[in-house]
Amino acid sequence: MNRITIVSLKALIAVLLALLVLCQVAVVPAIASQMADRIPPLAYLLWPGVIAAAVFVLCLQAALVCVWRLLTLTREGEIFNARAFWYVDVILVAIVIATVVVLGSLVVITSAQAATPSIALLGVLGVVVGSLLALLVVVLRGLLRKATQLENDLAEVV
Repeated sequence: MNRITIVSLKALIAVLLALLVLCQVAVVPAIASQMADRIPPLAYLLWPGVIAAAVFVLCLQAALVCVWRLLTLTREGEIFNARAFWYVDVILVAIVIATVVVLGSLVVITSAQAATPSIALLGVLGVVVGSLLALLVVVLRGLLRKATQLENDLAEVV
C-alpha cells in the first residue's frame, strides 16, 4: 500500500479519535443533561444513556486503534502475520459490543415509551448495520487467514 495513503489514513484516524474523545467527555453528557431537563419523567435514563454512549464510543475507539495497528503492519509488510488476527478479532468484538449496546438502548428507550418512530428506525438501522459489519469482518478475517496460509505455503516453496 502506498505510504501517502497510510499516512493520510492514520492522520484521519487521529482526528477522528480526538473528536470521539471530545464527544465522549463533553458533548454526550451535555446533551443528556439538556434532555433530562427538558423531559423530567425520563431523567432517570440520564446516566444509563451516558454510559451506553460512552461504551459505544469506546468500541469505536478500540476499532480505530486496531485499524491503525493493521495499517502499521501493512506498511511494514507484515500483515500476513498472526498478530494481525488479534487486531481483527478486537475489531469484531468491538462491533458486536457496539451493536448490543445499540440494541439494548433501543429496548430501554422503547420500554420507557420514549422512542419516536424516527429513533426506533435509527435504532433498528444501527442493529442491522452493526450486524452487517460484524459479518463483513468475519468474511474479511477468513480472507486474511487464507492469504496468510497462501503466503506461508509460498515461503516454504521458495
